[in-house]
Amino acid sequence: MREIETVGLVGLGKMGGPMARHIAGRGYAVLGTDAAPARTAEARGAGLRTVESCAALAAESDLVLVAVGFDSEVEQAVLGADGLLAGAREGTIIAIASTVAPRTMTRLLRQAGDAPVHFLDCPLTRGEQAAIDGRMLTMVGGDEAVFQACRPVMESYADSIFHLGALGAGQVGKMVNNLILWACMSANREGLMLGRALGVEPETLRDALLASSAQNWCMETRADEHPTPWAEKDMMIVLAEADRLRLPLPLCGVVKEVIKQLKIERGYPTPAAAGD
Repeated sequence: MREIETVGLVGLGKMGGPMARHIAGRGYAVLGTDAAPARTAEARGAGLRTVESCAALAAESDLVLVAVGFDSEVEQAVLGADGLLAGAREGTIIAIASTVAPRTMTRLLRQAGDAPVHFLDCPLTRGEQAAIDGRMLTMVGGDEAVFQACRPVMESYADSIFHLGALGAGQVGKMVNNLILWACMSANREGLMLGRALGVEPETLRDALLASSAQNWCMETRADEHPTPWAEKDMMIVLAEADRLRLPLPLCGVVKEVIKQLKIERGYPTPAAAGD
């Protein structure tokens, strides 16, 4: 396996943009591409070299990190006519930092066929501020040797890194994280609503809860007050996987509906179908 010297980023948004800066700060050559001209221009203005296509990016990269929004975008970035596989050299590592269904990772590997590349999945948690600060958590699935080769790069943007097993295991970890995360957020929101209805101000109640057995990360970070554009997609992935396994997860269905209502109130568009 060749040494990683050049890292490519597909997606230069709220995750990919900060990741590119942190990776460059560790001395790697970094280049990026993004379908949105505004993000490309912003990245270029910050000194990042950009290219026009995923194929062109892969042709120069030892490791490519994909940080886009939906399964369909990941598949287009990897498998499209101008995708990563069209330009990748032998031994190129393609690491999917996006949150996608575990079966999407299986599909990528199958459709890549005999392409001489390595795949990892390495979804991210802790959100936008952690990306800016270089304190994200990543859960990784894939070959141990490939993971170890990529670890120094991951350490530039994540301070907690866990290798969970074979390809797709990182997405399983992120899926479980999201179920628990959004369940906590939903419970926090309804609990504070109940407190207010009964005459206790949310801020007063929040202070008490943070010192109680109900304390949780969502309460600490006020996740209920932040934008939640990806939450419904996250829950759709969980529900789709559970349905495929015929595994009853009734709480998951309730949480998904709570999240959907919150998104409707905040004016977010309907998400793409999980696994698309």
